[in-house]
Amino acid sequence: MKAVVYHGPHDVRVEDVPKPSIQSPEDAILKVTLTSICGTDLHPYRGTMPGVQDGTILGHEFVGVVEEIGDKVRNLRPGDRVLVPSTIACGYCAFCTRGLYAQCENANPITHSTAFYGGPKSAGGYQGGQAEYVRVPFATVGPVKIPNGTADEMAIPLTDILPTGYFGAALADVGPGDAVAVFGAGPVGLMAMESARLMDAGRVFAVDNIPGRLNVAAQQGFESVNFNDGDPIQQIMDLTGGNGVDAAIDAVGMDAHCSVGRHTGDHEDTTLALRWAVGALKKAGTLGVVGLYPSKVNEFPMGEILEKNLTLRAGNCNHRKYIPHLLRLIQDGTLDPSFVITDTMPLDRAPEAYDKFDREQSQHVKIVLETPASTLVPG
Repeated sequence: MKAVVYHGPHDVRVEDVPKPSIQSPEDAILKVTLTSICGTDLHPYRGTMPGVQDGTILGHEFVGVVEEIGDKVRNLRPGDRVLVPSTIACGYCAFCTRGLYAQCENANPITHSTAFYGGPKSAGGYQGGQAEYVRVPFATVGPVKIPNGTADEMAIPLTDILPTGYFGAALADVGPGDAVAVFGAGPVGLMAMESARLMDAGRVFAVDNIPGRLNVAAQQGFESVNFNDGDPIQQIMDLTGGNGVDAAIDAVGMDAHCSVGRHTGDHEDTTLALRWAVGALKKAGTLGVVGLYPSKVNEFPMGEILEKNLTLRAGNCNHRKYIPHLLRLIQDGTLDPSFVITDTMPLDRAPEAYDKFDREQSQHVKIVLETPASTLVPG
C-alpha cells in the first residue's frame, strides 16, 4: 500500500509499505478514503517534536471504510463508513469510563502520555492514517459510524480539530454574551471560534498575523486582530472599551515563535501566545489551553495569572467524548466545519502538500488528501 512516511525534518515521502493486519481481537483494519494534515504533523516535519522515528507513517486525522474486524469487535461490520478519533483509548479503564479518554491507562504501552496515531514513540508507537490502510486498535470504542448522506469532508474535522476547538472553548468556560479571544486562527483556532459561537459568545476575536486565516475568520463573522498591526493586547483593549475579554483560548501553543509570533532567534517566544492571552483577559477571566507545549517552557506568566485571579485550564482533548454531540450538530445543519478545507490533493502529492502547508499557510489553511478508495464513497 501507499503511505506518507517520515524520514526526518522536511523529508516526507510517499512509499510502498506493508498493509497492516489484525494484531489484537479488538483491532479493525480501515481502508482510508480521506486523510488530512494537521498542525501537529508540522511539529515532526519542522523538527520540533522529538522522538518520531524514521519510517513512521504520519497522520492522525482520517476517515474510511471498515475492511476487517477482530473477534471482539461487535459494533462494526466490514463496509461501515467510520471516522476515527485521533487519540487512542481503550474505553474501559477508570479514566475512559469518566470520559477522560486522553488519559487512558491502557492505550499507550510505552509511557503514560496520551496515545495517538503517527506520532513519536512516546505516544504509543502507532502508525498513522496518511495511508491507504490503517490498523485501528480498541475499535470497540474508537470509531464512530458516519451517517448516510454525511460526506467525508464533513466528517474528517471530527477526528481532531473540531472536538479540540470545542474542548478549548469548554476549558475557557465560554458562556452567553462573553467576549472571547482565540489566539491562533489555524484550523483548531477556527473550530474554537465556531464552538464559542455555539456557546452563545457575544463577541469572538481571531488573533493571528496570517491574512488568509484572518480572512476565513472574517468570512465566518469573527473579529480579526492582526498583531502585525500592533500589540494585540492593546488592540483587544481598544475594541472592548479597555475591559479585555472574559475568556481566552490558546490554540497555537509552542508554534507561536514560528507561525503565530515574532521569531527572535531564541526560545522565549514559545510562550508568546500564552502571555498575550493572559494579558488580554479581564480580572477573574478564564484561559483554556489546547495548543501544544513541551513539558518545560522557558517563561510562564504565573505572576500575572495570580494577580488577576485568572482560572487556567489545559489538556489534551478527550475527542471521543465530544464527537457524538458534534456529529448531531452537523447532521441537523447547525454546524458545517468543512469551511476550513482549502485544498484537496491526492495522497501521492503529500510531500508537496506538507511544503505548502508549512510555507504558505495564508493560502492553505487546511489540506485534505484523497486516497484511491475515495472514489468509492459518494460525497
